Amino acid sequence: MKHSLLMEKYPFFDIDIPKSETSCATVDDILAKLKGKIDAHPKVAYIATFDHFSHTKSIDGTIAEGIEDARNIVFCFGVALPNPHVLSVRPRSIGVADMGSYFHISFMEPPMEVATKEMEAWCKALADKA
Repeated sequence: MKHSLLMEKYPFFDIDIPKSETSCATVDDILAKLKGKIDAHPKVAYIATFDHFSHTKSIDGTIAEGIEDARNIVFCFGVALPNPHVLSVRPRSIGVADMGSYFHISFMEPPMEVATKEMEAWCKALADKA
């Protein structure tokens, strides 16, 4: 996975997984695998799946060339609530974009190292044919 800054201020991780390197054929397949990881984790709660592609299309928004589908799976690690400020960085989400021949998977860096490592492992595990 690559660690970068988006718009020079938002730290995020991303990975491109060629469809030939995963057993997943669709965004739904990717989301199902991620939901399985979320459901299996004793301290993570699944919240929702957001269809960003359909939403953007329905409001005549702009969708970059090459994006065939794009959704976010939303969940929370929330193992502690040390102050009210932490609410601003929760919940977490992983974005999945179908780019035709590959999937682009991304997430904003969590402030919790445990969450970062877990999310990174989930995403890397999607390349299950590599």
